[in-house]
Amino acid sequence: MIRKISLLFTFLFFQLCLLAQPNDVQLADTMRSNGKIYVVVAVIITIFAGIILYLIRLDRK
Repeated sequence: MIRKISLLFTFLFFQLCLLAQPNDVQLADTMRSNGKIYVVVAVIITIFAGIILYLIRLDRK
């Protein structure tokens, strides 16, 4: 019984944490309106492509 109650309080705590977060993301909206989000996406894609190419090259050795 105590385990069920502690599990219930844990789930309620996580629900409160989720409700405390804002619904809108202001930084992403600002970067999207300025066009800088494309720079961020390009950098992330470049980093992942470099990691993938490095792993492929490392696997061939």
